Amino acid sequence: MYVYKIHDILYWVVSMKLLFCILLVFLITGCQTIENKTDEIGKREIQEISKFLQQPESELKIEMGQPDEIMRDEKGSKFYIYKKKKYGITCEKKFEIDENNTITGVSSRGCF
Repeated sequence: MYVYKIHDILYWVVSMKLLFCILLVFLITGCQTIENKTDEIGKREIQEISKFLQQPESELKIEMGQPDEIMRDEKGSKFYIYKKKKYGITCEKKFEIDENNTITGVSSRGCF
């Protein structure tokens, strides 16, 4: 039968703490990397759809085609909604069009 000495136990505890700290550092940096990449993709997406701001509705239809959904609000604005699924995640691009048929707002959700 092996009898553990105090220095064996302390060595094991210190080793486990060190291993835990190393794994924690990798986990935190990995999550930060993913967050940075998603932020970058989001910024690119907003830049891409922002090019339609102050453009006529016809330009949007030429490039994006017919919207999947058209909604109207009480102010008379229309919202063209384009949806696409990738890897099971729905990408939704929404364009607000005023009464002069000019795009006045854009938003994007779930697109990468």
